[in-house]
Amino acid sequence: MKVTESTAFEISGAKQWTCESKAGRTYRMMMWTPNVEAPSEGFPVIYVLDANSVFGTVTETVRLQSRKPHGLDPAVVVGIGYETDEPFDTNARFYDYTTYAEPHEFPMRRTEKEWPKTGGAESFLTFIEEELKPFIEGLISIDRTRQTLFGHSLGGLFVLYTMFNQYEAFQVYAAGSPSIWWKNRALIEEMERMLQDVPQDLPPTKLFIGIGALEKQQMIEDANIVFDRLTSAKIPHLTTKHCCYEEENHISVLVPYINHVYRFALSK
Repeated sequence: MKVTESTAFEISGAKQWTCESKAGRTYRMMMWTPNVEAPSEGFPVIYVLDANSVFGTVTETVRLQSRKPHGLDPAVVVGIGYETDEPFDTNARFYDYTTYAEPHEFPMRRTEKEWPKTGGAESFLTFIEEELKPFIEGLISIDRTRQTLFGHSLGGLFVLYTMFNQYEAFQVYAAGSPSIWWKNRALIEEMERMLQDVPQDLPPTKLFIGIGALEKQQMIEDANIVFDRLTSAKIPHLTTKHCCYEEENHISVLVPYINHVYRFALSK
């Protein structure tokens, strides 16, 4: 057997770069574009949080399932990650994905380590809307009526935060194992505030909450509460889906959930 010199493996069609936001936050941005001509209305797009851990999984899911003749519409995948080679940057994501919490609002930790700095969710959403989206749309044609935001755990918390505070920012919200427990479940209050003043002329929107059956019972119950409340509220043109994956835990649930999110987001 003849073997060539080894080289780094790359996903065909993917690229990455480092950017600094106007707020001084540094991100590792990743983007994959389909190897087909953009439709006249532009490509659908999936914005992926914690991209260091799941960008490859999401991208390969889209590459495989968009193959014709039976595939879904191809989509651009945009990953928002951090300057680390680890799957997660704990301190960075705790800041970007959360609202500010006082020390007494933190749950007890198993160790004496202090909680990371919190409270950057509003600024992070502004970065996505005012800096990242225009940048991506300057590189490739995007269909602004088919934008998905995907996040898991604290990322799932941020997905719901975005939906409850800037409902029309995305058309599909995918919240995996959302950390609704954050700040004594303050997110539920944000949901109720949104529901008090829901416009009747909202565009079609989808929400998909997924969670593993082996996760903590409180996580499962909180996800059920949010899903049931939003479903019963009968928000105009809102499609809701919930799935509890048997035999999956907080991390293993990501693979089946990502698979279902793509089909949910891109199906017409």
